[in-house]
Amino acid sequence: MTTIDETDRRILRALQKDAGQSLEALGEEIGLSRNACWRRIRALEDSGVIRGRVVLLEPAKLGLGLSVVMMVRTNAHAPDWLAQFSAATRSMPEITAVYRMTGDLDYMIRARVADMAGYDALYQRLIRKVSLSDVSASFVMEEIKETTQLPL
Repeated sequence: MTTIDETDRRILRALQKDAGQSLEALGEEIGLSRNACWRRIRALEDSGVIRGRVVLLEPAKLGLGLSVVMMVRTNAHAPDWLAQFSAATRSMPEITAVYRMTGDLDYMIRARVADMAGYDALYQRLIRKVSLSDVSASFVMEEIKETTQLPL
């Protein structure tokens, strides 16, 4: 774990809200010069604390209004199956997250598609690429909270 101080935390909180703000605006908010902010951000990037900067998009405005949570069970737990499953899910841009789980279900997949037909196409492509024992899906009716911000 990398050691960060309170100033780094303030910088990270501000960047999580708006990574596109200027160094001048960030420095004013944090109470540091533009150059001091830049040096700290660069150090946080170099240490791996900041792993990237992204733009958050509105899925519905891009025709991706259906959010899907897929729960997967498998009878295969061999390393070669996992490599095949990982490659398959990574190759499908509709899939936004994949988690290996504890408990009754083996994997949870989050995906964004246009509609039920889009989900069915995604499902059909996935089962052609990798053998799965059971797949169940739930469709998000309302997003109450979704954030990329970590609690600092």
